[in-house]
Amino acid sequence: MTLQTWWLFVVTVFFISATPGPNMMHALSRSVEFGFRRSTAAMAGCITALLLALVLSMAGIGAVLTAMPRLFDVIRYAGAAYLIYLGIKAWRADESPETSRPERGSPVGASAWRLYRTGFLVGISNPKLLLFAAAFFPQFIDHHLPVLSQFGILLVTYLCSDTLWLTLYGVGGHSLSRFLSRRPVRRAFNRLTAFVFIVFGIVILRAKA
Repeated sequence: MTLQTWWLFVVTVFFISATPGPNMMHALSRSVEFGFRRSTAAMAGCITALLLALVLSMAGIGAVLTAMPRLFDVIRYAGAAYLIYLGIKAWRADESPETSRPERGSPVGASAWRLYRTGFLVGISNPKLLLFAAAFFPQFIDHHLPVLSQFGILLVTYLCSDTLWLTLYGVGGHSLSRFLSRRPVRRAFNRLTAFVFIVFGIVILRAKA
């Protein structure tokens, strides 16, 4: 892999990571609800899911899912159902100003582990990520050179790009928290978050293996 190829990969994943999706919306909403510092646990869960998906794709799981569409469908339905569930939960979320300022009294049960686990489930709920990685990464790998080291470079690059954007979304959510303390605005934000999660769930549900 040449330096030029790597820079092309950097630019590509930079814009891919920037695209608003379930992970980014989750980081934004967690930061609004719990504050930036605590939302980092949710971000770590999303990054762990991404790391696992990329490693599994390297191990050939993407090809297995392609060859076994029924297995893919089971995972797809489960992932779509979870995203839709999060959407419904966001729609019904408490709109009182107190929940938007967790540093003055965080909701009970929102432990770091719980935030991490939810972030991981959001990140891993899209099985298309495996197929994307399995098809995308080989385009930047020179098979005449050691493949493992190249994959490692691409993997670290992707994780850094995703972490950067998750952090930016999280900081954005933290900055929005005071604005969202007004009940009508927070209701609108909850509805928007719910809409995004439900739409992504439906898109995954309707996608073909």
